[in-house]
Amino acid sequence: MRPCSTVMHLLLRCMRGCGRHSRSRMPRRLRQPVSYIKLIFKSLYFNSLTNSEVVLDCILEPVFWMVEVVTRWFGMVFVFLVVALTSSVVFIAYYCLLPLVLQTYSLGWMMWHICYGNWILVMIVFHYYKATNTPPGYPPKMKNEVPFVSFCKKCVIPKPARSHHCGICKTCILKMDHHCPWLNNCVGHYNHRYFFSFCVFLTLGCMYCSISGRNLFIDAYNAIDEISLPPYTYKDRMFHKSVIYMWVLTSTVSVALGALTLWHAVLITRGETSIERHINNKEAKRLGKRGKVYRNPFSYGKLNNWKVFFGVEKRSHWLTRVLLPSGHTPYGDGLTWDIYPLKKDMMPV
Repeated sequence: MRPCSTVMHLLLRCMRGCGRHSRSRMPRRLRQPVSYIKLIFKSLYFNSLTNSEVVLDCILEPVFWMVEVVTRWFGMVFVFLVVALTSSVVFIAYYCLLPLVLQTYSLGWMMWHICYGNWILVMIVFHYYKATNTPPGYPPKMKNEVPFVSFCKKCVIPKPARSHHCGICKTCILKMDHHCPWLNNCVGHYNHRYFFSFCVFLTLGCMYCSISGRNLFIDAYNAIDEISLPPYTYKDRMFHKSVIYMWVLTSTVSVALGALTLWHAVLITRGETSIERHINNKEAKRLGKRGKVYRNPFSYGKLNNWKVFFGVEKRSHWLTRVLLPSGHTPYGDGLTWDIYPLKKDMMPV
């Protein structure tokens, strides 16, 4: 029997049953409306495909909606916090640390601190701007324009491999990694490199400020009970508090963001995104029960995965595309992926 016939048959039985049980309890003119109301109520939750996961998704749907709305609204707040906190650290570094560097270190160390610090700052600003303003990539809406592997129920468009739907951006993203509230943007095929590079250089910058300002922090912390007394001036008190603020903030960020950066480095080495990591783990367990080994079809080998990620095609690109600001597009179009085994080194170095 077809599903629609089964549903109709069940609905008719419900109407007949409701009619029998209500004949002796209510006037005849109310039997049909009451039976119709019961029928509508039962039809709301009857579904031959319903299971515990569907019911749980329906129950949690308001929670998901609230999280999406809050995250979308707070995106601009998070971006403002990143800019404000980074600017405050840069101001303190130039106002407090740089004068001491110029007075204390030799010419060689002084030039190193100036060059390294400004290089880190340029890389942070460049990659954060590109990560927030570069669209992650969206699949075409026409079926004949994309080799799709599945269909998005929310966008009602075909999805190519490695694409996923973002509930916050309300669209599908090519090679989606995650939605980052600190960028107010999705991390996908076209801005994944900018996001990772921003994390790397911000971590290095915070470590640099934390290490460089360690002695100043110890001195300021030991004198925290004395700076409120004469002969310390208001400027001295602000200097000590600024140093403590900078050291605590940069040390905390370097640890937390450093752990996140290492996690993404592991994913890049394996040729995975954050979403694919969970999918691949489930698939590996499923095949492991059958005595089979799962192999990631999007991994080109550890070294090649890094070359593909950074767009390195020759040896000089490690300098011009990795260690210097570069706006080159990533490898591929995000729609098709070569799943066949590659040579040991597919790109020269």
